[in-house]
Formats: sequence, C-alpha cells, structure tokens
Amino acid sequence: MSRAQRLLQLLQILRRHRRPVSGRRLAEELGVSLRTLYRDIATLQQQGADIAGEAGVGYVLRPGFALPPLMFDVEELEALTLGLRWVMRRTDPALAGAARDGLAKIAAVLPPAVRHQLDSVTLLVGPGEELPATARPWLPLLRKSIRDGAVLRLHYRDAAGQASERRVWPFALGYFEQVRILVAWCERRQALRHFRVDRIEDCQALAERYPLPRQQLLRQWRREQGIDAGLPD
Repeated sequence: MSRAQRLLQLLQILRRHRRPVSGRRLAEELGVSLRTLYRDIATLQQQGADIAGEAGVGYVLRPGFALPPLMFDVEELEALTLGLRWVMRRTDPALAGAARDGLAKIAAVLPPAVRHQLDSVTLLVGPGEELPATARPWLPLLRKSIRDGAVLRLHYRDAAGQASERRVWPFALGYFEQVRILVAWCERRQALRHFRVDRIEDCQALAERYPLPRQQLLRQWRREQGIDAGLPD
C-alpha cells in the first residue's frame, strides 16, 4: 500500500467513528507502527483535516472535512453495486428507485477507467420470494417515521390472529429475505417489540414526536439482543 493510499484509509477509518479512537487501535488496523501513525496524523492535519486529539488520548475527525469524492477500489465498487442491486430487487418501489438513481449518480461522476470497473461488476442478486403485498404500502411511511422520530399508531394482527391497536416509537427496520420487521418501543407493553410489517393492517404517523433519541433506543435494543458489533461507535 502506498503512503497516499494509507492516508486515505486512515481518513476512512476515522470517519467511521464518532468518538475518539486510540492511536494503537488505528495503527493495528493500518498495520503500521505507532510512530508511523503519529506521522500520518500530523501529515493529514497539515493538509487541512480537522483531526482532534493527541497521543495517549485518541483521535477523532471533526464533522465538515470532505474526503476526496468517489475514491473507490475494486472491492468497494463491488460492495456498492451488489448492495444497490439487492435494494433494487428486494425492497419497495420507492427505495428501489432511489437505489437505481444512486447507482446512476455514482456512475456519472466516476473517471472513465473506474466507471468501466463499475459496469463490469458481475456480482448478481438471485431470485427470492416476493415481498408480501400487504407489506409494501407501509414501508415508505415506516422509513419516514423512523427518520422523523414520529409516534406511530398501528392496527396489528399477531401470528395467532389476535388484533390490537398500538402506539409505538419506531427506530429500526429489519430487511430479511421473506419478511420485514419493524423494531419499536411499544407504549402498551412498555418494552421493545418486533412487528412483522405484513401483519400491519393500518398505520398512521402522528404529529407527536417520541421523547427519546433514536440512537438511544437502538443501543438499548442492541444490549437486549446481545449485539455489540456492526454499527458505528
């Protein structure tokens, strides 16, 4: 790896973390010595990267610093293309359209040689079971409610066929091959609950915002599920 590539990778690592990361951890991920890591941090700071911190404390990249756009290697392009193709095939029309538009925007601004690599990606999404028609109407509304932190009123029918009305605080949406799962705090149960989207019979986003930050609910859910990895710090 050239030094320029290493500096870019260091920026990418810092960008993934919201809290300070120790120099030792950064050096281990890059496969360099601490001395080299400190030199690289100093170089990036001299080039305008707003990196706060110091040796023995940790480092964090402050918001507002823009990385060079679209610096993708082959595997990053493969990951992006495969992921967007999955979204095109496995989600509702609104999100599928957004994935198509996103891939087109990426392709439009890539240098010709890199665009050829994008066009040449042969990782394909195979056929899968169709998403139940009863789930499709609600997905755009659920995504927007999660973004807005809006309380939802659900008319829901469980696996036993029992109908209920719930007020919930939605904060995550799980995409599985056969089902979509809304993760929310249920005011009726006073607990975190999972709701199959295809069992929602009616759904209304209220003007009311729920009182807790979405990330706090997500952290609580992760603790209850025993999930510690896979999300940014």
